[in-house]
Amino acid sequence: MMVLTGILATAVALWIWRMWHRGRVERLVASRLPPGPRGIITGAEPLALTAPGAPMGVVLLHGFGDTPQTLASLARTLCAAGLDVDVPLLPGHGRTLREFASSNGSEWLAAARAAHAAMRARHARVALVGLSLGGALAAAVAAEEPELAALVLLAPYIEAPLLYRVLVRAAPAIGMVLPYVGGEGAQSILDPAAREEALAYGATTPQLVRELVRVADVARASLARITAPTLYVQSREDNRITENVARRAFALLGAPTKKLEMLSGCGHVLTVDFCRERVAALVSEWLAHAANDHEKGTA
Repeated sequence: MMVLTGILATAVALWIWRMWHRGRVERLVASRLPPGPRGIITGAEPLALTAPGAPMGVVLLHGFGDTPQTLASLARTLCAAGLDVDVPLLPGHGRTLREFASSNGSEWLAAARAAHAAMRARHARVALVGLSLGGALAAAVAAEEPELAALVLLAPYIEAPLLYRVLVRAAPAIGMVLPYVGGEGAQSILDPAAREEALAYGATTPQLVRELVRVADVARASLARITAPTLYVQSREDNRITENVARRAFALLGAPTKKLEMLSGCGHVLTVDFCRERVAALVSEWLAHAANDHEKGTA
């Protein structure tokens, strides 16, 4: 009887701790990133930018736990260059932390496919640009779309580190004690001003890490089937994706035309960090070639 009482007391204490921890983290995130009237964090809304007479449409996909805010500047640059641009908000992202916790990789991938299909309904030529998780999603969609005009992978999350894989195996047990775990957001953006403007949650769940790893595995298995001209951009100082991982992923790409650009001086979220102008120039040039090559071919 004493043993049973002890087990029940431990279970109750664990449940109380779990509820307290979950509420505390959710309140902290909500106080920093309060949802607006539509339930979306102000500044995290999806973007749709239209350029008159655009020869091509581009879908930009943001990263894990992040928002279209990280791609807004790049989106404006591409629109100014004459391209139609859509930056969807992935399911669970840019809202409350609890909504993020209830999302999954299948939903993220479905949203990426839907965004591509919507742009394809408007343009014969479509390109995909993905950052981090968005890069993994873009790679998976690109493998399914042989007529994709171009692909840009920005620090794509293609290979999960050993620590994450251990966390995935232990996710159910860890989740019983820690509903939320911290991320590495401070190291992902080296520019203090850009870091201050970031709208990332800064927290995740063990189950969401499992979903992230699952999407990364799908993306990695897709690389060999990609045929679209592919630009791969990676920072040497990336705290999430190592240079060796990037080079291995690039080698697996099946695209006949592909280019790897290694940058220095910025972190993982390189579209808002110190190298953002260089990234914008690289992406703009790559997509301009895709649009111009088509126009020459149809002239």
